[in-house]
Order: sequence, then structure tokens, then C-alpha cells
Amino acid sequence: MSARGLRQDRAADDERGTRDTREADDLDVEEVLALVKDRDTPQPAHPEEPAARPSRTPDPAPHEDRHRATPWPEARTIAARAARAPRTHVFVTLGDALGLVLAAPLTALTDLPPFDTSAMDGWAVAGPGPWRVRDEGVLAGSAAPAPLADGEAVGIATGARIPADTTAVLRSEHGRTDDQGRLHPTRDMSHGQDIRSRGQECRSGDRLLPTGAVVTPAVLGLAAAAGYDTLAAVPRPRVEVLVLGDELLTEGRPHDGLIRDALGPMLPPWLRALGAEVVAVRRLGDDAKALHRAVTASTADLIVTTGGTASGPVDHVHPTLRRIGAELLVDGVQVRPGHPMLLARIGDGRHLVGLPGNPLAAVSGLLTLAEPLLRTLADRPAPEPYTLPLRDAAHGHPHDTRLVPVALGGDHAVPLHYNGPAMLRGIAAADALAVVPPGGARAGQEAEILDLPWATAGVDACFT
Repeated sequence: MSARGLRQDRAADDERGTRDTREADDLDVEEVLALVKDRDTPQPAHPEEPAARPSRTPDPAPHEDRHRATPWPEARTIAARAARAPRTHVFVTLGDALGLVLAAPLTALTDLPPFDTSAMDGWAVAGPGPWRVRDEGVLAGSAAPAPLADGEAVGIATGARIPADTTAVLRSEHGRTDDQGRLHPTRDMSHGQDIRSRGQECRSGDRLLPTGAVVTPAVLGLAAAAGYDTLAAVPRPRVEVLVLGDELLTEGRPHDGLIRDALGPMLPPWLRALGAEVVAVRRLGDDAKALHRAVTASTADLIVTTGGTASGPVDHVHPTLRRIGAELLVDGVQVRPGHPMLLARIGDGRHLVGLPGNPLAAVSGLLTLAEPLLRTLADRPAPEPYTLPLRDAAHGHPHDTRLVPVALGGDHAVPLHYNGPAMLRGIAAADALAVVPPGGARAGQEAEILDLPWATAGVDACFT
């Protein structure tokens, strides 16, 4: 069974056994309170009638915060447009070009094939048979063979140069020799059969791929065949990760109020899967001075911080950005989990994405703000949006978009449990995230799907 199939089986078992008891656990405290408040608000008997006013005036702060925050689709658009692209290109060897984007068209430096070659093992023949066969054969990589005379044949290997005046190539399984050593065909032949003519695929100077094409393994093969040793490409965006929080352990089990750092191990490979070059991962704790030094000293195109984006006593990201005169482009997003995320321009075309400290909330911020920004920096095309129907209903926030881990089942998406902001169990079994609109989505409703990079490419292809 495939890895995806195993995940789907586990997801199905999880749903059947725990749906009713764990739905509340999948929401954070604010979401649960919002849902309760939404249910407690009297609804009108008819659409024309206003709802009864609540007995207590609600605290305006959550309402104000929600309207200061950027709607989720708009936040992604802002992130995609924040950077200038394409940047200055670089020349890289074929061995270092995988996953980059071409900064110039790939133009053939030679004819392909560069000379007439045999498409099969067999004999090169001239004129009608039977043929007398030369003693020596023609192998791939050998010098130009002598021309064939009419009625003559010579053994030839796949890829070997065709002798001048060759009529066709007779496959080894379609020929026989008689007692006098003469070669006879056992099937009808046509002129030019099994000969790859020079320039059959392209001529020197033909444009093979346009600027902006992603360098895949097949592109590397084509480039090599066309004569390239290096390619002009858009360099990978350079990213530095700053892990904040005094409560984080780098090894061992949680103890005495300390917890393991999940984002330090998770973010660098995820960023590489998004096309970035991770130049450093630094753990700073809750130290405002250390954060200021790290941000001002960094030369990375993008700094990604974890935690510290709220307004608590040790949340130093906002004060640091104010201190350096950064321009806040996004300060909070109407999405759950992950609404305290932010995006700032910190000068000289450099940016900072502040992720919440909760692991799944950080994933939400990564895909909402970092992914579109990195895509622009790398000059990569945006993925084609698509939707799938949800197999089961997905709870929504009353006002905000919600990102829910899902397993893909061919023609539908299965919402997974353990999708609270501090949880990774759901996303670890997921193929994608479903974009659930405010208010939730019913079973069978179409939802936008955000693929996880490794769900389609595979882990090895994604990170190498």
C-alpha cells in the first residue's frame, strides 16, 4: 500500500472512532468561545427581523483586532507582490540547477541528434537485399564509418553513426544469414527505417524552453544533450530562521515547563521544499537585544521568526520592527490557526515573516505569507488553484478563514482531526490543507486545496 493510502486509512479510522469527542479539541480557545458566542446570540425568526440585542455589551477588542487584520486571500496577494522579481541571475552547473527557474531561454547549441544515428541494434544496409556483410561492425562513439556500397551491410549498435549511403537499418530480430553468409530480411522494410536523422529533435539555435521554466530532472537531461554545462538561473532566495522562546528544548523529553522545539527541525526543510536556501537557523530565546542584533546583521533575503508576534511581555518582534523602522505590510491575518502572523519590509528588498509560535499556526503562516513571497523571489509560477469536495463537514471560525489538514482521496478531501494550532499530528498525516470559509463547510462542499510540497513530488524529490 502507498504512503498516501496508509495515511488515508489512518485518517478514516481516526474519524470513525473520535469524531464526536474531539471536535472541540481541534479548535483553539478563541475559536471555541467565538462559536459559543455565535450560538448564544439570538437569531431572527425571519430574515427581515433583527436579532435580539445581547444582554451584555461585548468587549470591542476582538472585533477591532479582526478588522485590523488582513483577509486571508488579500494577505497572500500582498506577500506575492511584496518582492521584486526576477532578481539578478546566476550561472550554475547542471548539478546545482535542479529546482531553479531559467533566467534565459534554453536554446539548442547543436543539432539533436548531432548526426544520423541508428535507432536499433542490427545492420545498416544499402539498397535491396540480400546483402553481403562486412566483417567489422559500427559501435556508438566510434569515428565516422566508411560509406556502404550498394548491396552491402554492416552490423551497427544503437546510437552509432550511420555510414554514408545507408538505406535503412534492419533490426537484429528481423534479419537472418544464409549458408553463404548473406543477410536476408524477414519482414518488409521501408526507406529510412530505424534511422534517427540529424536534427530530428531540434536544430542548433532552436528555442527548447522559455525563460521561467522550472529546472526538472528532464530539463537537466535536455540541457546536457543540447550541449550545456551551466545554466542561467534565478538564484534560490536566502532565508535565515530565528527561533524565539526561552521554553524550548533542542533535545530530550519535555520537563519542568519546558517543551521541545518543533519548528527548528521542521521549518528549514519545509523552506527548502519551497525553493529557498536556508543559510542559518539560530535559537535566540526571548532576548530583545539578541533579536535586534540578529535582524540588523542578517543579509538574508527573508528572515523567518517563530513566536513573539503577539503583544505579551516577551513578544519582541513588533518592538524590534518599530525600532529598525520596518514597514509592516501585513499585521495579523483573518485566518485560523495563525492569525498573529506578520510580514514586514526591512529595507534593501529584504523582508521578515513573523510566524506564531504554535506549530500548526506557524505552518499556516508559512503557507500564507512565506510561500507567496519566496515564489516571487525565485520567479516560480503560481500553482494552478483547484478545489475538491469535502467528504465530511469542516468546522469554521465565525469570521475568519480556517486552514484544515486533509487527506486526499482521489475525488474528495478528508478533513483530519488534531488540527488545533498547537498540534502537528493532523498535518503529519495530511496531503494538503483545505481552505474553509468563515462559518465552516458542509460535507460535499467544494473547498480550495493547498498541496503540501512533498505530497505529489515525493519526499526525496522535494528536498533534493
